[in-house]
Amino acid sequence: MECAGKGSRTQCSGPPTRRCHRCRAVAYCSVSHQVSHSSVHRKECGRFQQQMKSVDALNDFPFTFSRDAAQIQETRCSFLMKHGVHRVGMWFCECSCGTSATSFDQSRLIRSWNLGNSLCPCEEPSSPITKQLTCWKEYYQWRCIPLDSPAAALLHWPLTIYWAIQLVTLESLNSETSNELRIHYLGPEKELLQLTVFGELRALFPGVNVHIDFVGPEIPHHRDGEKVDLYSYAECDLIDCQCKCPDKNDSKGIITHNSQTITLQLHAGCYHDHFKDLVKDSFPHIIIAPNAGIAAYLSWLPTLNLIKEIKVPAVFSDYCEEASHLAARCITSVTGCVLKIPIQLNPFRQPIQVDGSALFLPCYCNCFLFGM
Repeated sequence: MECAGKGSRTQCSGPPTRRCHRCRAVAYCSVSHQVSHSSVHRKECGRFQQQMKSVDALNDFPFTFSRDAAQIQETRCSFLMKHGVHRVGMWFCECSCGTSATSFDQSRLIRSWNLGNSLCPCEEPSSPITKQLTCWKEYYQWRCIPLDSPAAALLHWPLTIYWAIQLVTLESLNSETSNELRIHYLGPEKELLQLTVFGELRALFPGVNVHIDFVGPEIPHHRDGEKVDLYSYAECDLIDCQCKCPDKNDSKGIITHNSQTITLQLHAGCYHDHFKDLVKDSFPHIIIAPNAGIAAYLSWLPTLNLIKEIKVPAVFSDYCEEASHLAARCITSVTGCVLKIPIQLNPFRQPIQVDGSALFLPCYCNCFLFGM
C-alpha cells in the first residue's frame, strides 16, 4: 500500500496509516499529504465509497484457500509455497519475487501443472459440458477438482476467455464458424510461461478448433511468429497418469489421437501495427485484452480506433473497478462510443489478491470485464 499523496512536494514521512474516513479506500502517511491531496481525492472519493460496498462480493470465492488467505492476509509467495509451486514451472512469475515471463528464457513449452492428478484438469472431462458455467464452483464440480486445489490461479486465463465469449454471445457459433474460433489476444505477459493452460479450451469448446493470436510489446522479438499446437491438456506430476500417453511428440505440443487443436501464435509488437497481416487469412471472431490498463498507455489510442473501425466484439479486463471506469471513460473519449458490455465482475477472476495495490479496494487479475 502506498501513500495516496506520494509525489507531493515533501517526501512521505512513514507508512500510510491514515485512511480517508469517508471512502476508506486510500491512506496517507501524514496529515500534510492528506491535505495536499484533498483537491484530487475529492473528485474520486464518492466513486471509491460506492466501490467499497462491493468488497464482500469481490472476495467471495468457494475455495478453502481463499478464506484462509483473507483471514491471515496471506501473500502470494506464502500461498504458492504452501501449495509447493513457488517459482516452479508455469507458476514461476505468479509472485513479486519471481522473474517476469518475458525475461525468463523458456525455449521449450512448459507442460506440467506441478500438481497431483486429482488437483488439476490433465485429462478429458468425465462428462461433456452441458450447460453454461457461471462460477468457479460449477467449473470445479464439472472437472472433478477439489476446492482446495490452487489450479484456478492459472485457469483464470482460459476461463476468462470462455466467459468473454458468453458475454458477446459467441457461444452459439453459426454454421460458418461452428468448427473454428479465432481470437486476437492483446497484451500477454505471464501467459507466455503458461501457454499449456490454454489447452483447457478443448474441454470448454468441445469439437472447436481454436486459434489464438497473442499480440503485444512484451513478447520477445526472438519469439515473434512462434507457433504452438496444443492437442491435449497440461500434465499433472504423477508419473503413471494417463495424461502421459506415449503418443506425444516434440517440444511444440502434446499429441493425442483427438483431432481438435488449440493453436497459439505469438506476435511481438502493438496490435494496430500487426492487424493487416493478422487478417490476411481471416478476421477474428473476438478480441480479448486481459488486464488492459487502457487509461495508462497511449499505445491503446490507435488500437481503440482500429477496433471501432473493424466492428469486431472486444472484451477487456482490469484489476479493479476504478481502473475499469477510467478505461471506459478513455474508450468513450477516443471513439465517441459507449460500452456495449457494461463493467461487471468476472466470475472467473484469479482468486488471489494482487499484492501492492495503491488502494484498499481488493484487486484481482482479470477482476472486472467490459467491452465495446
